[in-house]
Amino acid sequence: MKKQFMSITVTVALLCIPAIAKDKVTTTQVHFDKGTTGTIAKGQVKGYDTVNYTLDAKKGQYMHISLESKKAYMNVYEPGKGMGAAAMFIGSIKGKSYTGTLAKNGIYRIQVYLMRNEARRGTNAPYLLHIGIE
Repeated sequence: MKKQFMSITVTVALLCIPAIAKDKVTTTQVHFDKGTTGTIAKGQVKGYDTVNYTLDAKKGQYMHISLESKKAYMNVYEPGKGMGAAAMFIGSIKGKSYTGTLAKNGIYRIQVYLMRNEARRGTNAPYLLHIGIE
């Protein structure tokens, strides 16, 4: 009886351990060439993987970001925020282009990802991300 109880306890405990995530998060610092106010990032996102681009910007600067992709989307986070926090721009709702005057100094994060239905299929989505600050 004790062995059976122990076996059940161990089985339940193992079922409660979360699966190890195989999702890959890549982060790249955005740099502009000298004398320019923008750049283009080219890449691809697959399945549940995420690509983050970080960019140091100042309050009052004008930011323009657009994403060219058939399947990928982007979110934009203000300084101090990231995945799991409320985004200042949600691409799956607002589209593939963000334009606005920045409200804070600091590191802005641009997240490129796939919607869950595409991620589940293991879709591989190439993209071009246009990033500009003036």
